[in-house]
Amino acid sequence: MDQRAKFETFKALHAREGAFVLGNPWDAGSARVLAHLGFEALATTSAGYAFSVGRRDSFAGLSRDELLENARQIVDSCDLPVSADLEDGFGPAPDTCAETIRLAAGIGLVGGSIEDATGDPEVPIFDLGLAVARVQAAAEAARGLPFLLTARAENFLWGRADLGDTIARLQAFSEAGADVLYAPGLPDLAAIRTVCAEVDRPVNVVMGLSGPRYSVAELAGAGVRRISVGGSFARAAFGGLRRAAEEVLGAGTFGYADEAMSGRELTALMSDTRPPRRVSGPS
Repeated sequence: MDQRAKFETFKALHAREGAFVLGNPWDAGSARVLAHLGFEALATTSAGYAFSVGRRDSFAGLSRDELLENARQIVDSCDLPVSADLEDGFGPAPDTCAETIRLAAGIGLVGGSIEDATGDPEVPIFDLGLAVARVQAAAEAARGLPFLLTARAENFLWGRADLGDTIARLQAFSEAGADVLYAPGLPDLAAIRTVCAEVDRPVNVVMGLSGPRYSVAELAGAGVRRISVGGSFARAAFGGLRRAAEEVLGAGTFGYADEAMSGRELTALMSDTRPPRRVSGPS
């Protein structure tokens, strides 16, 4: 499936009735597993990738080049539409956000998100005017490309529990050209339902993190169109690793292996593409 076909598939998922779930792989191998298990689309997770390479999930933790290379490997690993966590666009300037979108589309991604968080604890959220200008620049960069832009209002992740301002931001992002809207950290199903009722674009909600957890059916009933799991699949994998290690170190037993995927099954899911053989000496 080429990029345009993946984009059309991704767009159609947002238009159909009910809610669909994005799997969030952190590398090419986890992407292949999730694709095999039946997810219809994937999205990268900056947190999951950061943990996998021994970094913290933070604005300064990973560069744009690193995150886009990770995304490219995920895109190339499977035949599913892939969207990307593009954090704050990798810079405050609207032009930087626009360039990030062009680069993301250039590696085969069919979607990506720009958030309004600054990374500065003293001033955690961009002023509304600048936040809108950043989304508008990203939307203009995406115009004509096979790319769905998600705009994120981060108030609730940064101690600003203001539902009215969050909705106003999402509405402004929609007017600026965003295709999907996302306010992570909403406190309950009532708030989610209110957001969905007050905006005119598909809404993404993240599950699997801290706070209340609702089923796919409950979220769909509230008006949600897309559900992601953020870094929670990666954390679940690390949780399995910790349990296995603690069993070996504490009990001296190896029962964890009963729940592990078999080497044969994983081998069947992975690529058999090999790098070119290195030749030493004169040719």
